[in-house]
Amino acid sequence: MSDMQQILIGWREWLALPDIGLPGIKAKVDTGARTSALHAYFVEPYQQDGKALVRFGVHPLPRRSSVSRICQAPVKECRLVTDSGGHREERYVIETTIRLGDLFFVTEVTLTNRDTMKFRMLLGRSALQQIGALVDPVRSYLLGPSLRRAYVDKQEGSP
Repeated sequence: MSDMQQILIGWREWLALPDIGLPGIKAKVDTGARTSALHAYFVEPYQQDGKALVRFGVHPLPRRSSVSRICQAPVKECRLVTDSGGHREERYVIETTIRLGDLFFVTEVTLTNRDTMKFRMLLGRSALQQIGALVDPVRSYLLGPSLRRAYVDKQEGSP
């Protein structure tokens, strides 16, 4: 990692998940979480051509359940995850591309219901290590402005 240029990010950042059709989501940068986690209000596993896939629904904007995206991805594995409250949960793990500012990288993301959480995504330390990120705990959105407007269209109105 010494030849990798380190990048400074805030404790929260807007990012995109282009492989699964999410043009913007506000993420909390969480160095205490090993793996990144994405909010999914439903998760449906299925098989197609002998491959394990998962379909899931995302409300990418907190307090805006009217904005919803249905996503799908290959299942990498199922994993037992312990959350910050000590609760253990079996979660589907997908691998997907994250766009953070001008950076693109592929990382593992677990799917879990985060309806009661302020942030719809946690960006964990495995992802941060991939890009050589340093976290400034008092600054936010160092890699770009809000991507909330990506969800505005004629049917949905303003966010």
